[in-house]
Amino acid sequence: MKITRRQTLKATAALIAAPALVSPWARAQDKFPSRPISLICPWTPGGSSDAAVRAIGESLGRALGGATVTVENKPGAGGSLGATAMLTAKPDGYTLTQLPLGIYRLPHMQKMAFHPVNDITHIACLTGYTFGIASHADAPYKTIKEMVAWAKANPGKLTYGHTGIGTTPHLAFEEFAEKAGFTAVGIPYKGSAEILPALLGNQIPVMSGTTEFTPHVATGKVRFLATLGRARNKAFADVPTVKESGWDTITESPFGFGGPKGMDPALVKTLEQAFAKVNQDPKVLEVYDKFFQPVIWMDSAEYSRYAARTFAQERATIERLGLLPKS
Repeated sequence: MKITRRQTLKATAALIAAPALVSPWARAQDKFPSRPISLICPWTPGGSSDAAVRAIGESLGRALGGATVTVENKPGAGGSLGATAMLTAKPDGYTLTQLPLGIYRLPHMQKMAFHPVNDITHIACLTGYTFGIASHADAPYKTIKEMVAWAKANPGKLTYGHTGIGTTPHLAFEEFAEKAGFTAVGIPYKGSAEILPALLGNQIPVMSGTTEFTPHVATGKVRFLATLGRARNKAFADVPTVKESGWDTITESPFGFGGPKGMDPALVKTLEQAFAKVNQDPKVLEVYDKFFQPVIWMDSAEYSRYAARTFAQERATIERLGLLPKS
């Protein structure tokens, strides 16, 4: 078959134009990462979140062929500052953030700069928190039922620490208090790393948060009153759940990592695969076990669906608790 000059010119033009059809990142994917990746931890240094994010960051660097991954703590605003940072970060994979459950709730409670579904690329969910209620050893109650009885007998006098207005430990305790029929005064902190010293120093008698208080249970300084999950913690089999104690409150809180909106699908896949390796790293699993964090794996597609579903469900929770802002 004879090929005309016109056909030759069209074929050449197509070859020249072809690279334009490939995204800039895809053309340079063999070079990623070529500089340090910043992993934002929207909580204070020293807590369980910080420990998990740092272990994940080190493992992520290894999974990406020896990349440098730095952890940047941005505590405050109920754990939402990482999501806020995604609004101005480039979608190049070099700025990622931990995504706590609260970011799907806070926009229903107050005006936020970001939309948790539209402004974030959900890359992968890795694990989740186990929440519990603990008291100082000198508190005048030894069980969760005794705490409820004391709070009812002393209206408005029970204080407890939590990780910020609208965060999961805060709302989980408030929902529990509502169902148990008592009132309590919540004191917000920037993270569990700030709550624990306050509890140990008896500045607050009770805390609602993640389980970094558990090492102090063995020393007798802290009482583990109840867990907020579906089942008892294997390491503390004698500690009841709030639900089995008589109040229908279950709180589960998966978390993963995301980046700015508009990330190249090939880049997302590369990071997703790296995070999958992270969740098989014995060093990371050891940190999960230390803080009673289960493996909760979701790839990007499933995690994105989870985000949209959770955003809708959290509005229903906020409405039920009467915390929707009045228009």
